[in-house]
Amino acid sequence: MKMAAPTASKAASMGCNNKPAFPELDFRSGARVEELNKLIQEFTRHDQREYDDQRALEIHTAKDFIFSMLGMVQKLDQKLPVANEYLLLSGGVREGVVDLDLDELNVYARGTDYDMDFTLLVPALKLHDRNQPVTLDMRHSALCHSWLSLRLFDEGTISKWKDCCTIADHINGATNYFFSPTKVADWFYDSISIVLSEIQKKPQRGMPKVEKVEKNGTIISIILGVGSSRMLYDIVPVVSFKGWPAVAQSWLMENHFWDGKITEEEVISGFYLVPACSYKGKKDNEWRLSFARSEVQLKKCISGSLMQAYQACKAIIIKLLSRPKAISPYHLRSMMLWACDRLPVSYLAQEDYAAHFLLGLIDDLQHCLVNKMCPNYFIPQCNMLEHLSEETVMLHARKLSSVRSDPAEHLRTAIEHVKAANRLTLKLQRRGSTTSIPSPQSDGGDPNQPDDRLAKKLQQLVTENPGKSISVFINPDDVTRPHFRIDDKFF
Repeated sequence: MKMAAPTASKAASMGCNNKPAFPELDFRSGARVEELNKLIQEFTRHDQREYDDQRALEIHTAKDFIFSMLGMVQKLDQKLPVANEYLLLSGGVREGVVDLDLDELNVYARGTDYDMDFTLLVPALKLHDRNQPVTLDMRHSALCHSWLSLRLFDEGTISKWKDCCTIADHINGATNYFFSPTKVADWFYDSISIVLSEIQKKPQRGMPKVEKVEKNGTIISIILGVGSSRMLYDIVPVVSFKGWPAVAQSWLMENHFWDGKITEEEVISGFYLVPACSYKGKKDNEWRLSFARSEVQLKKCISGSLMQAYQACKAIIIKLLSRPKAISPYHLRSMMLWACDRLPVSYLAQEDYAAHFLLGLIDDLQHCLVNKMCPNYFIPQCNMLEHLSEETVMLHARKLSSVRSDPAEHLRTAIEHVKAANRLTLKLQRRGSTTSIPSPQSDGGDPNQPDDRLAKKLQQLVTENPGKSISVFINPDDVTRPHFRIDDKFF
């Protein structure tokens, strides 16, 4: 009996096809996808550092100092809410964790100026008693921006804050106070400076060293030295709202990648006004809508490989597109969220697709520049690139074209930058490794031993609440310790 010859597909599967299997290549650059994946993994390995117990204690000590400082700011003139709720984000403002303009910020470099960076949103005002959609006064503003009249608040609040307002006559003849982001930032910086000056007059053993305090536009940047670590805190005065803005209601009607993974209630639990204005807006009056709390929730639904590609792409564009300041990492974050809505979840979940995702993000960013169009993820009718000139967008598009032509080389450059920053950090750590820093509350014992109580508390919090976040409430009558609430709804 004769056997039928195997078909071409069967022959290939049986190893009968003698043609060599070509490695998967990127059509545009000719780069091997496998090599790009390895480079992204190497970048991630150097970019994500592991923290030992001593470093974890230093992080806790710096956070404790900042929260205690803010409690003392509240006691100065009672302007800040007594029971306040902060949002602590990993990464500084320059990393794009919040939609703020970067052109007024001084340049800080990891390794040279700091080792770890955080952003802290501090509500100056809170509107948390409304369950209906929040309607803001956007008559004077561009999309995604608003003025804030203190008529929404009680007389006591108006009396406390009217020196941080601009004044306009209301239609009925009454005086209308508009909360001013620039005046609030000035007050906040002055108040923080006063408190830090008082703290430094009576230094306690183990207290972090304040290495730098600067006002960058409407942001207050503080660099603390704690033990062998330097930590950058970008502190942002904000207005906090519960609920959801009416201008973003239509976004809730669409299908999204997070549907079924987290609840709508988690996504729309609140939003902020941050001190930033539109391109033609009035700086003294205009605030920008921020959905930072929602973005913390959405981040939980993004695959690890896509996040790796995003971090690598961000490292490339921060260096490449730094001048003129037109593109921020927040634009890239918005594009990533749009990609999550556009592409199948099963595709984005592929663990070995980081190279494809990196190339796709570069393509998306270049497309946005060429078309001068980058919709805000939560308010799509707001084009975040609308104000840019044709000359600027084409300059950046050409720079991105060079990245797309040789992504491997730009990844290697990003890896060298992060390795150099790590070497600077390690050099500083070795220099300061002979003296461990106790907690600010520690007033006795061996100065070379950290506070075991705080270390155990921190370790217990992390162990018992994996993946959860910590809301911190400050009692101004007892600023020596923060009060934690463990809650996976907040960062």
